[in-house]
Amino acid sequence: MGQPEILQRVAKAADDKRAEHIVVLNMQGISLITDYFMICHGNSDKQVQAIAREVKDQAEELGYTIKRMEGFDEARWVLIDIGDVVVHVFHRDERVYYNLERLWGDAPQIDVESELLA
Repeated sequence: MGQPEILQRVAKAADDKRAEHIVVLNMQGISLITDYFMICHGNSDKQVQAIAREVKDQAEELGYTIKRMEGFDEARWVLIDIGDVVVHVFHRDERVYYNLERLWGDAPQIDVESELLA
């Protein structure tokens, strides 16, 4: 895998908690805020929180500091700012509504799901 270890680790963390449709957008040259967006969703509030908690724990295990984590209690759209990677964990309904993949449609997608299956 050519991606940074943090990206691999948070994608695997989300996958381990059965996150659906994990998409990574390469934001380099598009956003000044971060290099990558990872977007995924869960089907219940508890699943969204479990995904977010696992992503946070895995990032911290690698030595990253979580700069910001918002939306955890509501569990509709949890944003986890790890610096180089910003993770968006949506509840299924909110993901369809906000459709970040379309909003950032000019960002190249990185296929992490096929690598997770390997």
